[in-house]
Amino acid sequence: MFTILVYLLFILSVALASGGIVLASRLRYKYKTEVFSTLLYFQVFIYTFGFYGIWGQVLIKAFLAPYIAADLYERFSNIAIFMGLPFVVFAWLMLVQFASGISGWRRSKLFIFSFLFINFSMLILLGYLIAREDTLEPASLIMNYFIVMNLIYSVLASYIIHFPKQSRSVIHEYDRRIIAPVLFLIMAAQGTPLLFYKSQLWLGAIFILAFFAGNIFIPVYFTYGTLLPVPDTLPVKDASFVEFCRKYEVSPRESEIIREICNGLSNKEISDRLFISLQTVKDHTHRIYIKTNVKSRVQLINLVKELKII
Repeated sequence: MFTILVYLLFILSVALASGGIVLASRLRYKYKTEVFSTLLYFQVFIYTFGFYGIWGQVLIKAFLAPYIAADLYERFSNIAIFMGLPFVVFAWLMLVQFASGISGWRRSKLFIFSFLFINFSMLILLGYLIAREDTLEPASLIMNYFIVMNLIYSVLASYIIHFPKQSRSVIHEYDRRIIAPVLFLIMAAQGTPLLFYKSQLWLGAIFILAFFAGNIFIPVYFTYGTLLPVPDTLPVKDASFVEFCRKYEVSPRESEIIREICNGLSNKEISDRLFISLQTVKDHTHRIYIKTNVKSRVQLINLVKELKII
């Protein structure tokens, strides 16, 4: 039974990782800005670590543990997860870069160099401690390193997002109040199972689920939870359209449908373009009519044209 659950968890992990990368890629294409490029890189690096460093441990335990000595298996396992740590270091760098970008913080030219120098120096020290014969429980050392550093960079990213440079911030106060605390909660959800982990399979499964599900939050939120554009890269009309959507409480998906309606597409064409069902298009269109107090496509298009936002 547990084997089946492991397979299902692996499939879910693949789906979450693929979804996060695809959504981040779409955001990058849509906004065409470095901010969302760093989000895409974060997704790539964090999920590379997830499969190499985390799921790699599961595979090693499943296929090698029964055939090699316990001490050799443990050493091989520790080396394997240690080799995956550079990926998570780059992921933390991209997370801080992304938080700085959306909050308007200007980073020093030496920031990346300093960040990598400090973190890779710590990895060298960690590797030295793991290689020593008298080091007790290297696996615990690696887990504690991940917990502490994940806490530091999650709190740092949350702080940067919560306290932006107001004149240069590209997200609204409402978004900050959601993103900053959720990032901290994700860190807590990932670190808590590791604090009590002593080879319990169920705690390992909880950590894997929290890791893969938690790291997809940012691209999901910016895709479906906010209308936020990047003002410096969007034309004035697009910025006005966002204000229009905020005024009428139009959701991100409904805003896409309004654009396609104004482009003259039929419900079926909108369905095909947005990869949603025809009934979903009709339901969204009905809600748009109610929110904007219009009764037809023509009235909706006239309303948008009168405001000169598309």
